[in-house]
Amino acid sequence: MDQPETVALHDRMGIKILEATAERVVGVLPVLGNTQPSGLLHGGASCVLAESLGSIGATLHAGPDRVAVGVDINATHHRAARGGVVTGVAVPVHRGRTVATYDVVIADDQERRVCSARITCQLISKV
Repeated sequence: MDQPETVALHDRMGIKILEATAERVVGVLPVLGNTQPSGLLHGGASCVLAESLGSIGATLHAGPDRVAVGVDINATHHRAARGGVVTGVAVPVHRGRTVATYDVVIADDQERRVCSARITCQLISKV
């Protein structure tokens, strides 16, 4: 049986990374295609954006021999987004030897905060 093509979730959702360092990760997510049935940005889509950005930052902090895996995420949804793109910015709160935590602010096209999230990653050896 043929294996289906593997596509990362952030690619399926249309997330584009604009900037990526251990100190700051910026990415955008289109609202269209990532909505609830009512047409509003799905809260889960905001969480995927937040986890993607925080995990990228944590992986960059971890170095070439380790990867970051999410172990905790929380999000507060402040307002609805109905179109355009949302932009997420992740900055570190804590970057340790085994754990990294990032705060993520997601804003709409008018720079209004849509969501505040925090992602914590365990830094583990590559398998």
